[in-house]
Amino acid sequence: MTSVLYDLPGPKARRRNMILSVVSTVGIVALVAYVVWKFNATGQFEARKWEQFQYASVQRELLGGLWATLKAAGMAAVLALLFGAVFASARLSDKWILRSPATFVVELFRAIPLLILIFFGYYVPLQYGWSIDKLWALVIGLMLYNGSVLAEIFRAGINAVPYGQTEGAYAIGMRKNQVLRLILLPQAFRSMLPAIVSQLVVLLKDTALGFIITYPELLFVGKQIGGRLPFGLPYVPTYLLVAAIYISICGLLSLFAWWLQRRLGRMPRTAAKVMPAQDTGADAARMV
Repeated sequence: MTSVLYDLPGPKARRRNMILSVVSTVGIVALVAYVVWKFNATGQFEARKWEQFQYASVQRELLGGLWATLKAAGMAAVLALLFGAVFASARLSDKWILRSPATFVVELFRAIPLLILIFFGYYVPLQYGWSIDKLWALVIGLMLYNGSVLAEIFRAGINAVPYGQTEGAYAIGMRKNQVLRLILLPQAFRSMLPAIVSQLVVLLKDTALGFIITYPELLFVGKQIGGRLPFGLPYVPTYLLVAAIYISICGLLSLFAWWLQRRLGRMPRTAAKVMPAQDTGADAARMV
């Protein structure tokens, strides 16, 4: 009963899996040790290369880049979720006049690389004399690409709900928007949550592509800090610090999603409230 799609491994398979796990672990540890050794051999851990991070001005630069990254990611995430919800609803519509254009838009922006969207969003308006803020050029590119992916996630999550739920809702007289809002979305949200969070993590990391339009996000600021000759061009220490910041933020986002999913899983199923019976005698007296 513990296995449905495959047989449980026997003694030989367990022994083989254990050997592969040990070999893989040893290989990963050896690779990390080699990288650390190479960094140490090339002087990447020298005090000179890490000295500037103790200065308040450098810390403010990093915080400014982090704020720019979080601001762009937050704005793009909200707009991408709205974009995905609207176009997923249009793709689920019974009317072809809504479904066909929505399908075209979603498939178009899913197929275009994000870097090209950001590039076009900033440089093409400049060719016609229109000035657009670098932040909005980055946000629009992130919204179009990630919103299209989220639209497919929403559509797939809703379609994954058993069709009997929809038929039962129609049988009791619900309209399609009521079925979608009250029956399908609450059930689909739990299954969509991991994919939504994964895409938002991708969106956060994709803000680093703002370098092509010189948007001062965290990686762009890190590149400027790492290129300072008086400190021995500390590119590697700076990028290690920037990577640690990205990993921390993405880890916190994943931890929040895990907490939210567990909380939703513990929520009790609420039943419909029973309306109190009316006092027919009092009503009859009032009518008289």
